[in-house]
Amino acid sequence: MIRAVIFDVGECLVDETTEYGAWADWLGVPRHTFHAMFGAVIAQGRDYRETFQEFRPGFDLYAEREKRTEAGQPETFGEEDLYPDVRDALTALRADGLWLGIAGNQTVRAGKILRKLFSNDVDLIGTSDDWGASKPDRAFFDRVAEVVPAERHEMLYVGDRVDNDVRPARGAGMHTALVHRGPWATIQWNSENARKLPTFRIESLLELSGLIRSFNERER
Repeated sequence: MIRAVIFDVGECLVDETTEYGAWADWLGVPRHTFHAMFGAVIAQGRDYRETFQEFRPGFDLYAEREKRTEAGQPETFGEEDLYPDVRDALTALRADGLWLGIAGNQTVRAGKILRKLFSNDVDLIGTSDDWGASKPDRAFFDRVAEVVPAERHEMLYVGDRVDNDVRPARGAGMHTALVHRGPWATIQWNSENARKLPTFRIESLLELSGLIRSFNERER
């Protein structure tokens, strides 16, 4: 049975359109050009951070984040950047008695923002910078398994990427859900792995409550 649900952050809970637009502006690149290159990099199976290298070779993402902060333009997101189904989905899953967590590749600053947004909605918020391990490394999912009060086969990890979320979480012994939104899921959705690997394929987080309930009834 599934007893715990853990959510990725970017393009799962948070629509990152505003933040990537801010990066395009920081680079001095038209937003549609940046987004086109971003999609091309993903479609080629490359690390999304290579997008920045295409426009500025030698680009150091962490150093540039600091420069943005110093310039009064820090990375940020808020309630207005959450996908519209997030709050209702969390409420429904909590009402179902499930343990809820958020864990993704995020900075310490992003972790603080997440705690302000979700401290009353979930049981745990962890980030790659907090843990010193990032997806898709097994160490990240082992860390998730350590802090979640359930067995691995009782956990459902929800994300928008086959490569960073579904495949490694499944490899770590967890159930997975692939949500169809954002650039990664849009590009990967019809791939063989996207069709075969996830426990659930969903268009909205609101589907999870019913799917998990049906899954658990079959497992009883």
